[in-house]
Amino acid sequence: MKEGLKIVTIGGGSTYTPELMEGFIRRYGELPIREIWLVDIAPGEDKLKVITGLAQRMWDAASYDVKIHATLDRCEALSGADFVTTQFRVGGLEARIKDERIPDLHGMLGQETNGAGGIFKAFRTIPVIGQIIEDMRELCPNAWLINFTNPSGMVTEAVIRHFGWKRAIGLCNVPGIAEMREPLNIGYKPGELTYQFAGLNHFHWHRVFNARGEEVTAQVLEHVNEKNGGTPVNIYMSPFDGDLLRSMGCVPCGYHRYYFNAEEMLEHSMEEFRRGGTRAEQMHRVEAELLEIYRQPGLHEKPEQLSRRGGAYYSDTACECISAIYNDKHTRMTVSTQNCGAISCLPDDCIVEVSSLISAAGAQPLAWGEMRPSMRGWLQMMKAMEECVIEAAITGDYGLALEAFTLNPLIENGREGRRVLDELLVAHEKYLPQFAPVIEKLKAQGVETNDDVVRDLLKRGL
Repeated sequence: MKEGLKIVTIGGGSTYTPELMEGFIRRYGELPIREIWLVDIAPGEDKLKVITGLAQRMWDAASYDVKIHATLDRCEALSGADFVTTQFRVGGLEARIKDERIPDLHGMLGQETNGAGGIFKAFRTIPVIGQIIEDMRELCPNAWLINFTNPSGMVTEAVIRHFGWKRAIGLCNVPGIAEMREPLNIGYKPGELTYQFAGLNHFHWHRVFNARGEEVTAQVLEHVNEKNGGTPVNIYMSPFDGDLLRSMGCVPCGYHRYYFNAEEMLEHSMEEFRRGGTRAEQMHRVEAELLEIYRQPGLHEKPEQLSRRGGAYYSDTACECISAIYNDKHTRMTVSTQNCGAISCLPDDCIVEVSSLISAAGAQPLAWGEMRPSMRGWLQMMKAMEECVIEAAITGDYGLALEAFTLNPLIENGREGRRVLDELLVAHEKYLPQFAPVIEKLKAQGVETNDDVVRDLLKRGL
């Protein structure tokens, strides 16, 4: 019997990886890791080499005998793995630039996991996660898949519901950010309050209780619009309407701003676009700076600059989930998992993001209770949209893609929305083989983007 754990990270060349290493190092006493394999693809080979060097220096500085392996061969890495974490971005930041700029060009929100950009990230990602599952079936059939790849909820639903891999949990750092920052605003320390989350990834609500079981949600709501109110740093802080917050009686996810404050968020997005600095382009610069820092041979810890990437508490979320499974801890966490009745207005077998108990058996979702009518309506519409996205990503069905666009509140219905769909299909042709017949037809019709930045990316094969 082998000693120690083998952990594989798909997308190991990500600048987030030092976060993951930090979390594993802190938990080495409860996670006896033997080896970690970082996997990437050929275009990311240089990044992978830099990240691997820093990761090994971090472990060496901690004086733990853990070997970091880097490979471009996914199958080599997956053989005999105990846990597989996924944090990859199909098409890199260049694809995200297209996701943001093309909708912006048509006066619609361009964003990584919401609106048209989020849909296309799913279109590119879901077929790839399906290939990873095929490899896992053959090479590590008992491994747990811990997915951090966005859009995390849809990717996790594809894994569990469509590709049939039940040993899977989807993660997001947004609930963790709330749990760490909100208590400080009302006189508590992190960990002293109990949180109840329910909804979908990047579209959930939560309630908060103190140790006596008294609800303190109303107190938390008073600080939601403050800088340290629990919203991730990558989301523009357009203030929520106070009357809306009081009526809901629950704390909305920071990403709800894109829906509840759509006009203000679009204005901010368009202003960034006019200045030539979408979020993706900003992150492209930040990532280049981080890689230069990571190259420093004397660096053996996660640098402070990584916080600018918006990945706060990523390591705690991912590593604690793995520890809870391995040690059968029954830890309360918010994860994407099968609904199983936790949210009564959604199908039992769909994937939701809810407070759960994490143990050796996986995630046991905790029931929320009845949803208010407005929350129920939002969730049912958004889940229907997600289901169309997933099926279109698998089948390459243009009609389903158009249905998803029609359902999404951040995309205009009609002629302009369809143009965004068509332009994004053509722009992402390299990563959408399932849509190949559709894309050929669109190209024959002369569909192309008139954005100079996107044209330049396409000219360079990106």
